[in-house]
Amino acid sequence: MLQLDNEKQLLKMLYSGQQIPSPNGGFLMLLGVRTTSDGSALAIFECSVSSLRYELTIPKATRTERKKVKDELEAGSEPDCPRHGTGARLERAGKDLVCRACGVAYARA
Repeated sequence: MLQLDNEKQLLKMLYSGQQIPSPNGGFLMLLGVRTTSDGSALAIFECSVSSLRYELTIPKATRTERKKVKDELEAGSEPDCPRHGTGARLERAGKDLVCRACGVAYARA
C-alpha cells in the first residue's frame, strides 16, 4: 500500500465528510478503517481511476479529546466523536468507546 502526503489536510477532509482527491486524478474511496492496538486507526482508500490502494494513519485521541469524552460520560450523556462532531456517536467496542467513522478509541467504557 502507498502512503498519502498532506496528511493534516486529508484528515480534515475525512472528518468533515468531503471527497478526497487522488494523487492519480479522480478521488479516493474509503474502503475501511481499522483500529490499532495503540488507539490510533488506519484508513484504507482506493483510487477511483487507477485502483491503487492508499493508507492514511489517523492519530490516536489527544488528552483534550479524551477529557471531553470523559466529562460527557460523567454528565450522563452519550458522547459524539470530538473530530466528526454531532451525529457521529461513539460506540462500545470491547472496553473502549470508539468512533465508527474514524476508528479512534476515545475512552474506556
